Amino acid sequence: MAHAEGREPPGARAARNPADRGGMGRAGQGRVVPPDLERDMTVVTNAVTETPAAAPERAAEHFAALLSLETDCWDVHEALAAGSAGFVLLDVRGRGGWDAGHVEGATHLPHRELTAERLDEYPSETLFVVYCAGPHCNGADRAALRLARLGRPVKKMVGGVTGWLDEGFPLATG
Repeated sequence: MAHAEGREPPGARAARNPADRGGMGRAGQGRVVPPDLERDMTVVTNAVTETPAAAPERAAEHFAALLSLETDCWDVHEALAAGSAGFVLLDVRGRGGWDAGHVEGATHLPHRELTAERLDEYPSETLFVVYCAGPHCNGADRAALRLARLGRPVKKMVGGVTGWLDEGFPLATG
């Protein structure tokens, strides 16, 4: 099977049909190759595999650090629904975004207005969770940076309003 330029397409060096490799391999390994053929497999190089994966220890450090900085819409929704969230949810968009729809229970405080004086009403150990319009918006990143520089604990709700809606959760208005 030739590619338009006379080269095989990415991944063509691997078996085109898993059944051609002799049937089922180990479950959960992401491949269908019997153990006795594993040593004969050709290594496939593509945009995913050309950079080796990090060592498991490094990956664990990375993802633990990531979870200390971010949370997702589902977890925020569940925490708010439980009635005692343990954080202050900040919508850091401008007035127009807030008025168009926001997460019920959120406080509106645009990132440009985050100052030490505006935060005085909250104890210093208050965890803030910030969100903006979505992945295309860096308002939550700006707010998180400002909060961190003010010495406040902070996490970003990844996905923002876009993620919230993608999960099927409603927005409040008013």
